[in-house]
Amino acid sequence: MANYLVTGAAGFIGSRVSEMLIEQGHTVSGVDNLNDAYDVRMKEYRLQKLQSLPGFTFQKLNISDCKAVEILPAFDAIINLAARAGVRASVENPWTFYETNLSGTLNLLELCRQKGIRKFILASTSSIYGANAPHPTPETADSEHPLQPYAASKKAAEVLCYAYHSLYDIDISVVRYFTVYGPAGRPDMSMFRFAKWIMEGSPVQLYGDGEQSRGFTYLDDIARGSIAALKPLGYEVINLGGHEVITMNNLIAMLENQTGKKAIIERHPPNLADMLTNQADVTKARQLLDWQPLVSLREGLEQLVGWYLNEWEWAKNISTI
Repeated sequence: MANYLVTGAAGFIGSRVSEMLIEQGHTVSGVDNLNDAYDVRMKEYRLQKLQSLPGFTFQKLNISDCKAVEILPAFDAIINLAARAGVRASVENPWTFYETNLSGTLNLLELCRQKGIRKFILASTSSIYGANAPHPTPETADSEHPLQPYAASKKAAEVLCYAYHSLYDIDISVVRYFTVYGPAGRPDMSMFRFAKWIMEGSPVQLYGDGEQSRGFTYLDDIARGSIAALKPLGYEVINLGGHEVITMNNLIAMLENQTGKKAIIERHPPNLADMLTNQADVTKARQLLDWQPLVSLREGLEQLVGWYLNEWEWAKNISTI
């Protein structure tokens, strides 16, 4: 069994990846700076669950602090899931995004070089495909024209990874995620927000006409694909995305059916940082990782709504700002 470093371990995806690795018999060293990019109570909830598991250890650490990173020991692999995420927030404060997403990645790649760590996984994003991507989108589509600093920072991190692969023969898998959702999800993303707002009778803040769409991907599918990418691949960029695309209007309707409550919609002008749609071509993931999304949107929504109802006493107070 292996010992992995998972950065962003208290995050939405990092916590589930850590759980799955431990279920498989591995040990996980988790690091996270527990920042306030969104309501930190959600991170504390995930971390508390992880700390009850044998085989998990935790250290509060900021990956953009090179002095803190360089004293970490060697691992069998690093799974870098620590990131500042969010297309709109990156327009407001791009500096923070580059500190974590680029400088943090550089520090971890240097750790690989210095400690002889041979495998590195970088979590990237479908947002790098920009405005004119074909749908479904293959990894070969243009990624040179990102629409926001968030996507640009992830593209820069991908390029940096390739340089370290080329120079030091580090085996690197870049996994590009397409709109992840599920229980205990990020409260600043539409899926959690819509579900909470509808269940609490709060206005649903809808930008644009609601016909923008997303290929939502359930958390467990993303975690499985990320772990599968630990296999030796050289340097590969791989899409991990869902198989069902839905408009925001139809998503709201599905949540109304799931909750039995009517949405109160408050409309706003479209946000220029938002992509109109995304949809993953996962042919490469099937070929290289024997992976494909398994959880339907309906099943995933049931899990999300069920989690919220079970955790309602504290989850109702989670900020969606």
